[in-house]
Amino acid sequence: MALLLWVITSTKVQAQNKDATAAVVHQKDFVTENPTADQDIKVFGDYINALLVSGDFDKAKSFLADHFKGFGPGPNDSATADQVMAIWKENDKTQTNRKVNFVENSWQVIQGDYKGKWVAMWGEYDCTINGKQVRVPFQSTARIANGKIDYSTSYWDNWSIYQSLGYTLTPPK
Repeated sequence: MALLLWVITSTKVQAQNKDATAAVVHQKDFVTENPTADQDIKVFGDYINALLVSGDFDKAKSFLADHFKGFGPGPNDSATADQVMAIWKENDKTQTNRKVNFVENSWQVIQGDYKGKWVAMWGEYDCTINGKQVRVPFQSTARIANGKIDYSTSYWDNWSIYQSLGYTLTPPK
């Protein structure tokens, strides 16, 4: 039985690969070095520090394009610039000792639906909520256009927040 499944799967993969070779796509045809990487990385880093650490919401909003749209942590979660600021103003009321550390990378997509200059950030956001230390691993990717963030997608681990605050999962009965 296992051999039969392997043969079926192998045949299907070979058929897909055969179709894929008809239109070979190389990364270099779509992605290149970002000529303004240092500036774009600074924009995104300054935005994150203003928003998450200093709570300077006017400064944070100044880094966002008028038509900004943010997504995350789920695919259906989205927010405008005003909505993001409102969420973090509420968070600011309950979080203290905020800090963030991250690394970034940048590249440019030169054609297609995702054309533009991109910055990706991986890091951890730390704060105190109700006297408890919370560490939130996150990943955020933003497109920078004309020195402003016009699109971002962020993912973070909600469960790590809940665990840090003392919540547990109870399996259904």
